[in-house]
Amino acid sequence: MEISLHNQVAVITGASSGIGSGIAKSMASAGATVVINHSSEHSLDEAKAVLQEITDAGGNGITWQCDVSKEDEVIKMFSEVVSQFGTVDILVNNAGVQKDAKFTEMTLDQWNTVIGINLTGQFLCAREAIKEFLRRGIDTSRSVACGKIIHMSSVHEVIPWAGHANYAASKGAIRMLMQTLAQEHGADRIRVNSICPGAIQTPINKSAWSTPEALNALMTLVPYNRIGQPQDIGNLAVFLASDLSDYITGASIFIDGGMTTFESFSTGG
Repeated sequence: MEISLHNQVAVITGASSGIGSGIAKSMASAGATVVINHSSEHSLDEAKAVLQEITDAGGNGITWQCDVSKEDEVIKMFSEVVSQFGTVDILVNNAGVQKDAKFTEMTLDQWNTVIGINLTGQFLCAREAIKEFLRRGIDTSRSVACGKIIHMSSVHEVIPWAGHANYAASKGAIRMLMQTLAQEHGADRIRVNSICPGAIQTPINKSAWSTPEALNALMTLVPYNRIGQPQDIGNLAVFLASDLSDYITGASIFIDGGMTTFESFSTGG
C-alpha cells in the first residue's frame, strides 16, 4: 500500500544529516514538501546536499537555518514557512545533541546545551506548530487530522545511560511532553507521538559502529543483529504522519531491533 503525504508541508528539525535527513528523504518521497532545518552555517552544505538529493528524485523542499533552542529563531522559521507555503501539516522534532561526561564531571554548560536543544527545542517547535494547526483547522483535502507532531526520543527514555545523564534526562522528559500534548490537544484532532530509536548508523554515534570490533560489541545489545538505518526511521515517520495511523496518538514507538528486550539477559543475565 502506497502512503501519500501529497499536499502537506513537513518541518523536520536537525535534517541536514543522520536520522533527520533520512526522514526528510522519506517524507519527500511520499509527496510532502519538506523544510530541511539545520542549525548553523556550518551545516548549510549538508542541508543543501540533502535537498539536492530530494529534488533530483522529483521531490520538493527548502533548507532553513534555525537554532531550535532560540525562541525568536523558531518563531521566525514557522512564520516564514507559513508565509511561503500557506501552512504546516507535520512537525518532526528531531534536532538533538550529545555532550557526554561522567556525572560528577558534567558541566552546567553541557547540561544546559543538551536540555536546550533536545527538550526546550522540542517544546518551542511543538508550540509554534500547534498554534498553526489550530489557526488552520482541519482541512480534509490535506489530512483527516488537524496536524501531526512526531517527537524524536530514544530507547534511553526507558534505559538509563551512565555517562549520559543530560541526554537520558532529556529523552525521559520528551515522553511526558509528548503524552501531555497528545492529551491536551487530542480533542483538536492533533496527533502527537514519539519515535524511540535504538542503534542507528549515524554520525552522532560513529564510534559505536565504525570498526568491526565496535559493531560486534554493539550487536550484543541488539537481538535482531543489525544496526538500524536512517531510512528505517524515515519509513516509520511517514506512517505516523499519514492518515493510516489516524488512531495512534500519545504513543512511544520503539524501533530498536529489540534492544529494549535487554538481550544481555537472554542467557540469564
